[in-house]
Amino acid sequence: MPGFHHVELWVADLSEARLEWGWLLAQLGFERDSSWSEGESWSAGGAYFTLTTSPNLSRAAHDRRAPGVNHLAFHGGTRTRVDAIMAAAPAQGWTPLYHDRYPHAGGPDHYAGWLENSAGAKAEIVADGS
Repeated sequence: MPGFHHVELWVADLSEARLEWGWLLAQLGFERDSSWSEGESWSAGGAYFTLTTSPNLSRAAHDRRAPGVNHLAFHGGTRTRVDAIMAAAPAQGWTPLYHDRYPHAGGPDHYAGWLENSAGAKAEIVADGS
């Protein structure tokens, strides 16, 4: 069956990641499945997303402009729901990106918002039908 089984995101500050990512994932319909001292997992749609820390991290900050993952894109639901998430995100540690072109920074037929968290990770919240 095609699709992702899971995504594991290594984070330097697990407490901050739990707050920022936990809020966003809950807004997107994910449910926390498990939590342990070094991480936690959230699931939705048959896949899961894990936040974890490791003593093997090579650096503390994520650089989305370096080779590797630039961002993760999530189904955000209706346009109204995407707007609500984008409006609430700054109070939850997320910085809106491309706000001067929101919600069409990805083109006139693509309704989405982009967010960056305190660690430099970027998430795209895409409206249905985009």
